[in-house]
Amino acid sequence: MRGVRVPMGFVFAALALPGCMQTTSPMASASRSDLDALAYGEPQPASYSAAPRASFANSPRNAYAAPTPVAYAAPGGAFHDVPYRLDAGDKLRVVVYGQEGLTNTYAIDAGGAITMPLIGAVQARGKTPAGLAADISAKLRNGYIREPSVAVEVETYRPFFILGEVAAPGQYPYVPNMSVESAVAIAGGFTPRAKRDSVTLTHSASRTVVPIGTPISPGDTILVGERWF
Repeated sequence: MRGVRVPMGFVFAALALPGCMQTTSPMASASRSDLDALAYGEPQPASYSAAPRASFANSPRNAYAAPTPVAYAAPGGAFHDVPYRLDAGDKLRVVVYGQEGLTNTYAIDAGGAITMPLIGAVQARGKTPAGLAADISAKLRNGYIREPSVAVEVETYRPFFILGEVAAPGQYPYVPNMSVESAVAIAGGFTPRAKRDSVTLTHSASRTVVPIGTPISPGDTILVGERWF
């Protein structure tokens, strides 16, 4: 052992070599804070370049990140949002305040009018209840009552009609907030041959194919068709 001598130059070279390898390596690595920022969207240091992220945002692959909104067509029946119009078959409760002889229930006849004491026939077809009340007030004011106060409300709606592939087609009393589906139930349900996903709804002068969840109005006609398969 005494005869083995290691030159001091080799010792100094061995000690210096690891330091050189550590300080002169050309490989760049991201620090943990940079990786966390990339993964979780945390703020980047000033030396970080946003160019790669911007290019990714503009790439076609990223176009699928946000889903495109889908527009759905509203079911037929937008005409049900308009004010209710009176017609033959409606029964009305007419109240003339302070006049018990005039306050009563009146049915709209086939000609579209109601007949009241003193003023006779008053046209009701196509009018709203408020519009009819205004017309009655005007007639009473013309030589009968100085300042009449009149209110009109629908006591019983005119019926609806359901035809085609239902168990019991015919005419039925209308109930507020009815839909095609509830009308079919009142008529005994679909027959085995019925087309169950849509019907033809006639409202006033318009005829539309609508889903069974569509609301209906008094006087509407529902036609349930037959499926062919």
